[in-house]
Amino acid sequence: MTPNPAWDVTYHVGSVVPGGTHRVRAVAERAGGKGVNVARILHSLGHDVLVSAPAGGVHGELIRDDLTASGLGHAIIPIRGESRRTVTAVATDDGEATLFNEPGPELGTGEWAAFAAHVVDHGSRASAAVFSGSLPRNIDPHSYTALLEQVHAPSIVDASGHTLESALAARPDIVKPNADELAELTGCRDPLAGAVALIERGARAVVASLGPDGLLAVTGDTAYRAVPGERVRGNPTGAGDSVVAALAAGLALHEPWPHRLREAVALSAATVAAPVAGEFDQDSYRRQLAAVHLEEIHAPRHHG
Repeated sequence: MTPNPAWDVTYHVGSVVPGGTHRVRAVAERAGGKGVNVARILHSLGHDVLVSAPAGGVHGELIRDDLTASGLGHAIIPIRGESRRTVTAVATDDGEATLFNEPGPELGTGEWAAFAAHVVDHGSRASAAVFSGSLPRNIDPHSYTALLEQVHAPSIVDASGHTLESALAARPDIVKPNADELAELTGCRDPLAGAVALIERGARAVVASLGPDGLLAVTGDTAYRAVPGERVRGNPTGAGDSVVAALAAGLALHEPWPHRLREAVALSAATVAAPVAGEFDQDSYRRQLAAVHLEEIHAPRHHG
């Protein structure tokens, strides 16, 4: 589920200098949004996927056509507004990525209702349901929570701020904030304490992305750290979406947590090595999977 999809444009430049003029070395354009990236990765791994998203205007048509060309199952709910774009400038000199995310269109009441009905219908028949990315700017996060509560399938939420906070009431199976989102929501600078706080607020498990330092997972009374075996240079955009893809596959296949986390770290690192979000480098993935360092750590007691 991608409630605010985008037409993604990626510029590859030598370096990004504020106020400067930049010569673009290469351009990549494709359908995007966090849920679309997750679906691409799962599709590449051989899983059946269905992308559900509201989209409209010229960019909406581009999104629909690209999903079809990519072989991704999709159900696009038509809307009157123009779907947004995102622009990422990747500096090849140092691997830094600078993102510009447009807010996207507002949805009419009937448009959101049609989208929600589709998600409930198909999501409830899925082996795992992924709720990823930002909401349209006029949609109340409580509507998102109500949608989560109606989808009777194992669920993963990758959102931030009020959207994530509201979603906790639906007791999702996994939430996946990054370290900054976790600190912003809980006020805890220690990711472990922050993850435990989200468990106390309703999440059944928390997997926090720590950037190059891998993942922290709190799964009930057990906690793990999973760290890549080698650092990777490249485009970090979409690395978190690859984590979600691995977690969704593990959830659907009932894989044990250590297996899920090794897959998530390896896929995330291999995505950094790929040129655009929604792809991963196969050689890097195989190499990383064999080298992931996983340890079980002590988790503070939580209540609930």
